[in-house]
Amino acid sequence: MAARKTTKKPNVSAEELKTYYREMLLIRRFEEKAGQLYGMGLIGGFCHLYIGQEAVVVGLEAAAKEGDKRITSYRDHGHMLACGMEPGGVMAELTGRIGGLSKGKGGSMHMFSKEKHFYGGHGIVGAQVPLGAGLAFADKYKENGGVTFTYFGDGAANQGQVYETFNMAALWDLPVVFVIENNQYAMGTAQARSTSTKDIYHRGEAFGIPGEIVNGMDVLAVKEAGEKAVAHCRAGKGPYILEIKTYRYRGHSMSDPAKYRTREEVQKVREQSDPIEHVRELLLTGKHATEDDLKAIDKEIKEIVNQAAEFSKESPEPSLDELWTDIYA
Repeated sequence: MAARKTTKKPNVSAEELKTYYREMLLIRRFEEKAGQLYGMGLIGGFCHLYIGQEAVVVGLEAAAKEGDKRITSYRDHGHMLACGMEPGGVMAELTGRIGGLSKGKGGSMHMFSKEKHFYGGHGIVGAQVPLGAGLAFADKYKENGGVTFTYFGDGAANQGQVYETFNMAALWDLPVVFVIENNQYAMGTAQARSTSTKDIYHRGEAFGIPGEIVNGMDVLAVKEAGEKAVAHCRAGKGPYILEIKTYRYRGHSMSDPAKYRTREEVQKVREQSDPIEHVRELLLTGKHATEDDLKAIDKEIKEIVNQAAEFSKESPEPSLDELWTDIYA
């Protein structure tokens, strides 16, 4: 179950809170629209939505600096938007159009952006973890002070390559933050039924990698933990593990009816721990924003998402010549 919200008074400005609210709301509305387009048959293949987990990427991006890298698995639209990738380009990629950020050839799971230092989007469970360590190795080699955020889930945490990577990252003191987005259910199996330990971050102890549990439904708690992890890495102390307890409201993918949990459970998390509602309450109770201010933000976000959807429909499909680009031959 998702962790409880913090009651600690936030040490952030009103503008920062509004930024986090806007960024999380953009991800939420974008994913809802993506679900609609999938239902209309405009998005093919797999589609894994990030609804409920928005505070994780928004909080960690708030702790990052220009040049830091990020790599993740297939539930990746939120990561793309949080690091500044253009919503229209992301949505057009989902619909397989030439206006997409990978020219319509990557789809939901495999797009990337060199400009935003976003290296995927990977469909093979756990495969991005050693790649993330490789990105961190490049930063250490170049001595540029960069840090790589390597995201994976509670299901991928049982993959052997994760621990091979832990070993190498610790051995070489790589500046990598291993982010376990623990949404409790992997593909559809509760963590208690698949994992021998209650907390996953402890598995780094065998390699001397420090880590901690983070409330992934609280963007401020994620930001604070992210800043601590990043400072550890930039100081040359090697990798750090953040096990971020979060919760996805939708099924594993669009084809998953999610019968392994009750509707009551999901509704309880929505009512008690929703990350966007949490920031909304902070803004209103702290008198940092009015209801009208938040309605204006909501309207702005809906327009951005609607424009992205229209662009994704109007952009043409890639020509057949694109089949012969970006390949080893």
